[in-house]
Amino acid sequence: MTFDRPVFFKAVRGSLFGGRLQAKQVAGLTAILDRWERGNPRADHRYLAYMLATAHHETGRTMQPVRETFAADDEEAIRRLDRALSAGKLPSVSVPYWRRDGEGKSWLGRGLVQLTHRANYARMAQMTGIDLLSEPQRAIEMEVAVEILFCGMETGAFTGKRLADYFTAAKSDWTGARRIINGRDRAALVADYGRLYLGAINRAAGGG
Repeated sequence: MTFDRPVFFKAVRGSLFGGRLQAKQVAGLTAILDRWERGNPRADHRYLAYMLATAHHETGRTMQPVRETFAADDEEAIRRLDRALSAGKLPSVSVPYWRRDGEGKSWLGRGLVQLTHRANYARMAQMTGIDLLSEPQRAIEMEVAVEILFCGMETGAFTGKRLADYFTAAKSDWTGARRIINGRDRAALVADYGRLYLGAINRAAGGG
């Protein structure tokens, strides 16, 4: 099933983007919708809605792949993360994964969903067929970032939890679905985004 894109964009412009969509936001939304229509045309629309909601939150609603800390380049991201670690703001971090390894590569967070740590880059490289180990910075390319978003959320590759665990014929657990990405962090907020995206999707699909 394809969506009426003008209907979709009109709906999200008002409900999720404060009445105005920038060109880059449209481009990001379009990339996700295109990937859905290529690979998931008959799948549950709640899946798409929650993936859009996740990207919306994780990218600061830019809908563009970002680096961890929203830095413009890797070096600035590394500096920001080092400062945060020194200030005690990253209590869950035992190993500073963002620092460059012996090959000069940094495994800091990149993408529409933050992919971090070499092991996670390796897992996603194997699953997508994209060589993220030779070029981890490719995770910030739009096409690659979209593939990682879909693969990780559909299969449970990020945390062991997947979309099918929360959206079934019997339930719609919008809040619990945050465990697919990041425990319960901002779970209610992302859930609200997801419901709004679903409304826009349904209207664009002719469902009212």
